[in-house]
Amino acid sequence: MYEIFVKLLEKYGVTAYKVSKATGIGGSTFTDWKNGRSVPKQDKLQKIADYFGVTVDYLITGVEEPQQKEITLTAKDERDIAKDLDRIMEKLNAGESGPASYNGQELDPEAAELFRDELEIALKRLKIINKEKYTNKRYKKQVNANE
Repeated sequence: MYEIFVKLLEKYGVTAYKVSKATGIGGSTFTDWKNGRSVPKQDKLQKIADYFGVTVDYLITGVEEPQQKEITLTAKDERDIAKDLDRIMEKLNAGESGPASYNGQELDPEAAELFRDELEIALKRLKIINKEKYTNKRYKKQVNANE
């Protein structure tokens, strides 16, 4: 861990003294870590990690976890959602399963439009959830490695 700490000091051009003052961790604590007299506690590791803007895992291992790419909808996904939405709304408007109603009253056009908007949001969320859930993990690793 101390070697990684030293690398971070060099990378950011700061001294252990400056980190000590900023984090409230005594300089003698750093010396104890360096000489193997003590092992850093979680709270102190977190303060140092926060200071340098890294994770505690990185501070311990030196390995940065690749950030997972945010899953977004493609143009094809958007077209598929639009088709599904149109199909559902056509069935709703045609009354295929009976008239669309709420509390026994038929939906007026304004309520139907609001329903359509909410349904579109739900379909988009479901598409993202399904992409995340069913995308092959090996493929995800390859995509992240290529970035």
